[in-house]
Amino acid sequence: MPLAGLLQDYLVINLMPGEVLVPVPLHPKRLRERGYNQSSLLAKELGKLTSLPVVDDCLIRQRHALPQTKTSTVAERWSNVANAFTCRDRRLRDKPVLLIDDVSTSGATLDACAAALKAAGASSVWGLVLAKEI
Repeated sequence: MPLAGLLQDYLVINLMPGEVLVPVPLHPKRLRERGYNQSSLLAKELGKLTSLPVVDDCLIRQRHALPQTKTSTVAERWSNVANAFTCRDRRLRDKPVLLIDDVSTSGATLDACAAALKAAGASSVWGLVLAKEI
């Protein structure tokens, strides 16, 4: 996947601490609708390129919410994902995590995921996205 190569190129130039790659999860309902999780696909390909393990079953989306693209303001985006994520266990405890997503607009999803990962004991969480809306 050429897109994962772009993420790898970024990591070569911009060193970020991370022992594991964690993709932003979709709610099971959204996953069934879409049929795939684009963040998970990116993380798996990046994992092959970097030899970092991908942990895609620890961070979960515990409540269904509108897709962020359906919200119109930054405040709605933050409210939409507040408390939407949790970790099902503490296996990422004391690990630096690279959180992988495809696009970041307001940063709300990354922030909500990072809060859940930190609450489960991750030592640090760095977000890595393919595209950032400015």
